[in-house]
Amino acid sequence: MNADSAPPDTGTPAASAAENNWVQGELIRSLMRTQRTTQLLALALVPLFVGVLWNDAPRIGLLLWALVTASVALVRIGVIRIYERDVAPAGADAHLAFLRRYRIAWPVTGALWGMSALLFFERAPLASQFVCWMVLAGLGMFSINSLSSHLPTMRHYLDTLAVTALAVIGWRVGMDLTFSGPNPHGWMVLLLVIFWQVVRHAGLRLHLTHRRNFELQYRNSQLIDSLTRQTQAALEAIEIKNRFLASAAHDIRQPVHALGLYADWLGSEPEMVHELAPKIVESTKAVNALFDSLFDLVRLDTGKIKLKIEELRLDKLLHDLELHYRPLAEAKGLQFRVHAVPGTVTSDPILLQRIVGNLISNAVKYTQKGGILVAARRTRHGPRIEIWDTGIGITPAHQREIFREFFKVPSHAGTEEGFGLGLYIVARLSNILGHPLQFASRPGRGTVFRLLVQPTDPSAAAERASSPIVDSAAREPAALVAGR
Repeated sequence: MNADSAPPDTGTPAASAAENNWVQGELIRSLMRTQRTTQLLALALVPLFVGVLWNDAPRIGLLLWALVTASVALVRIGVIRIYERDVAPAGADAHLAFLRRYRIAWPVTGALWGMSALLFFERAPLASQFVCWMVLAGLGMFSINSLSSHLPTMRHYLDTLAVTALAVIGWRVGMDLTFSGPNPHGWMVLLLVIFWQVVRHAGLRLHLTHRRNFELQYRNSQLIDSLTRQTQAALEAIEIKNRFLASAAHDIRQPVHALGLYADWLGSEPEMVHELAPKIVESTKAVNALFDSLFDLVRLDTGKIKLKIEELRLDKLLHDLELHYRPLAEAKGLQFRVHAVPGTVTSDPILLQRIVGNLISNAVKYTQKGGILVAARRTRHGPRIEIWDTGIGITPAHQREIFREFFKVPSHAGTEEGFGLGLYIVARLSNILGHPLQFASRPGRGTVFRLLVQPTDPSAAAERASSPIVDSAAREPAALVAGR
């Protein structure tokens, strides 16, 4: 399809509905910017017509035509004021609705000027007819600049003007209108048709230029918005990395410094090996835990998590975790209970163990008295793992923040250790596996996390795992902030 036969007001196939709607609105806005000048010109041409034809045309008909044409021009000026007051500041939808409501104004104006041929054709002297035909030709050419931004409007006006003028010629000439021999009326009709089509073609060309300019403007605007968002995201990423480096330097320095002190102490007093060895082991575990969190973060952010979805026994998973965390809890004087119903779930055993292990570790870390309960229950939605503690709880002000990376609840004992990545990693992994995570907490009373272990879809999980950018829903699981 060449440019001349392109559809007037449909975007290119690649153009989105939003883009096409915006471009349509801008084309109408461009159309309306020229209309006040157009109507003032039309009003100025009416007395010119009357003056040229005053002595040759029927005066009653001439005055009636002048009155109707001037009245329509004044009405259109009023419509322009309505547009400038109510529609100009609005969006594309308002512009489209406005044009649908008042689009009849342009063909009515074209019909009135076309009917002016009744007043001068074969009535006035040739010089007067020449002036009047030049005025009509000028109106047709002027419509290219004033109306071509909205192609249907230009065509409705121009077609009505030309068809009305041709109908007048045909009606006046009657049966003498032939195209054989030297009949001047036939040549006049042919000239008028050629001029009409040339103006239509020129209007189409200019319209396509208008449209492409607005499409380019829209796409440039979208590109600028996209670049702005990407720049903002890059700045936020730099800020996060800066906070991360500061946190990492601070948190790793403490256990490494302790290891150095213990090693020097052991070198100078080897007889204290039994006393220092457990401290060295604890410092080593702390360093390993920090590096484990770092490695998890890197794998999550680069989308390099490897999944192995299979059926596993939920009770066995919880009892394996009990062997690891019961000694830590009892060393703090805490009770540690596990209640697990038999049954299987479909998930990644390593990642699921990592999720539940991080939640139990947090419960032990932030509980100073009382105990921890790890339970697996059956619900109508599937098996659910619950981790209850009687710890310090989380204040409502921080309950929306705890799943952010590097976030540590201020003034909480235990937050001086670690990067603040534990719950962030839990949220990301639970999102990848498709296990909804909820929690409830009351300051001073404790916290409960509930993980609904719905069957993991391997393909969907792989797609979520391979994406390095995770939406906010993955960072902040649905939180039930009701008290217990």
